Amino acid sequence: MKFIYWLILCGFLSACATNSPVEGKPIPERGDRSSANQLAKNDFDRMADVELAENTQSLRVLMTKLYKRNPQELAKTTSDPAEKMVDWVFEGELQHHFQFKEIDNKQGTDAIFLAFDANYQGDRVLPFIVGLHTMLLKAHGNKKEFYLTDSINPQHIYNVARNIEIAAWKLSSSRDANGHLYLLSNELSHTDRNLSFEREFGKMIGRTDLYAISLAEKSQRLISRVIQSIATAAFLPF
Repeated sequence: MKFIYWLILCGFLSACATNSPVEGKPIPERGDRSSANQLAKNDFDRMADVELAENTQSLRVLMTKLYKRNPQELAKTTSDPAEKMVDWVFEGELQHHFQFKEIDNKQGTDAIFLAFDANYQGDRVLPFIVGLHTMLLKAHGNKKEFYLTDSINPQHIYNVARNIEIAAWKLSSSRDANGHLYLLSNELSHTDRNLSFEREFGKMIGRTDLYAISLAEKSQRLISRVIQSIATAAFLPF
């Protein structure tokens, strides 16, 4: 079993270390391992760096796609293009610290709940994505880069993967009093089949689960696996 685990881990790290294109998308390089910065990291630190960076990129993709599918939500916040709004959210952290007065400075699951609150009249994409991102950051100790001195709880990473599943289900099923979806995402019809949102969430869950399992194996800590119906599931704390 450990042999299989190390094969998976080595494959993941090898993919992270190259910039060969995969399906037309170059895999980002994480820097020269001989640099002083990289010498203070082990393979699990680099794995955390890549997992969080790639999941953040997935959230950028999801936010852009949600605004394209729901232009009325973008119009509630700005007249700028979706891409500029996404850049402001993810690259302006030093200015806003992911606290937006438009969503009452809510973060994590509180922000996700706001996105599907019947009484909320603002931009629903903003709290949904900000909630997911700040929840992901919290599970990683509110850090974006990891070093030998850092400690991440694998249970927190596992829990955030389950929370991403719940958030994805809420996105695809939450409706207003008239039966309309609060936010359009996947589309299945006789003429169109768009499952790109589902695929992006699947990537996030897969990366996060792999890191949680790898981290638990390395630290010899057990993960408490919670089984609940997705339709009635509650967000897991960490």
